Amino acid sequence: MASHRKWSPTGTRIAGIRTPALATAALTSVALLSQTANAAPSADPKPSIEEVEKKVDDLYHQAEAATEKYNATREKTAQQRKRVDSLLDDVAQRTEKLNTAREELGSFAAAQYRTGASAPDTATLLLADNPQDYFDQTQLMNRLTTRQKAAVDDYVTEQAATTKKRAEASQSLQTLTTTQSALKTSKADVQRKLAAARDLLSKLTAEEKARLAAIEKKKQEAADRKAAELAQQQAAAEKKAQEAAAQQQTTTGTSGTSGSSTTDSSYTAKADKALAFARTQVGKPYVWGATGPGSYDCSGLTQAAWKAAGVDLPRTTWDQVNVGTTVPLADIKPGDLVFFYDDISHVGLYVGNGMMIHAPKPGAYVREESIFYGGESIIHSVVRPA
Repeated sequence: MASHRKWSPTGTRIAGIRTPALATAALTSVALLSQTANAAPSADPKPSIEEVEKKVDDLYHQAEAATEKYNATREKTAQQRKRVDSLLDDVAQRTEKLNTAREELGSFAAAQYRTGASAPDTATLLLADNPQDYFDQTQLMNRLTTRQKAAVDDYVTEQAATTKKRAEASQSLQTLTTTQSALKTSKADVQRKLAAARDLLSKLTAEEKARLAAIEKKKQEAADRKAAELAQQQAAAEKKAQEAAAQQQTTTGTSGTSGSSTTDSSYTAKADKALAFARTQVGKPYVWGATGPGSYDCSGLTQAAWKAAGVDLPRTTWDQVNVGTTVPLADIKPGDLVFFYDDISHVGLYVGNGMMIHAPKPGAYVREESIFYGGESIIHSVVRPA
C-alpha cells in the first residue's frame, strides 16, 4: 500500500518570508524572461552552403549585369568626349575666323577715317548683338564697296555660327558631366556586388568550401551530360540531312553546290577565325570592363574574337544580341553567340558539341565550358553574327 505523507512545503526565505518552491520557480522564470527581453537580439542563423552558393551566383549575375551597364555608359562617355573635343576645336577655328573678320572691318573703318570719309562707328559695330541690324539701321551697306560688303557678310555669318557652336559645346559638356557621373555610379555598383560575394565566400570554413566545390562539380557534370546530349542530337540530325540530300541527288540526278551551302561555307570560314582567336585567350583572367588583350569580360571576349574574323560587334551583350540572325538552339553552329539570362547579361562563343568559350565571372579565367553550365533555363537565345 502506498504511503500517505502530509506534504511539507520547502522553499527559501526572501525578506524573512518563507516561499514555496513553486513560487521560487516562478520568480526565477520571471527573472530569466526579463533578462532575455533586455538582451540583444540573437544573430541570424548561419546560411546553409546551398544558400551561400545561390547568393554568390546571384551576386555574380548582378555584377555582370552592372558590368554591361558600365560598358554601355563608358562607351557613351567616350563618344560624348569625342563630340565635345570636336565642338571645342570647331569653336576655336570659328573664333579665329571671327577675329580675322573683325580685324578686316576695323581696317575698313580706319581707312575711311584717314580719307575723311564718314566712318562707321566701329566700336558700336563690333559690340553689337547683331551687326547686320546695325548696318541695316545706319544704311551703311549702301556706302560700302563689294569687298567691304563681303567682309561684313563674313563677320555676321561667323558670329552667328560661333555663337551656335559655343552653345552646342556648352550643352555637350553638361551631357558629358552627366554621363561621367553615371559611369562612376555603375562602377561603384559593380564593386559593391563583387565585394558582397567575396565577403560571403571569405566566411566559409575549409569544410564548407569543400562542400561548395562538390556542389559545383555536380552542376558541371550535369551540364556536360546535357552538352553531350545536344551533340548527339545534332550529329543525328546532320546524318539524316546528308542522307536526304544524297537520296535527292540520286532521284533527280542533280549535283553541285547550292547557294545555301556557299553561305554556310562563308560563315564557317569566319567562325573558324573567331574560334581560333578565342582559343588563344583561354586561361586569361576575367576582368569586368576589359576588352583585351590581357583580360576580358564576357562581351569583350566575343567582340574581340569576331573582330579577328573581320566582323565588328557592338560592345555590350544588349547590343550584340541584335546583330545577326537568331537561330534555334537545336541549329546552333560553331561561332554562334549564346546569350544567357532574361536580362541578357552574359554571352559565350559556341565551339561545338554543346561547349562554348567564355569569360565566366570575376575570379575565374577564360575557359571552355558547357553552354548548360547554369542549366538550360538560363539560355536566352542564340545569334549568328555574320
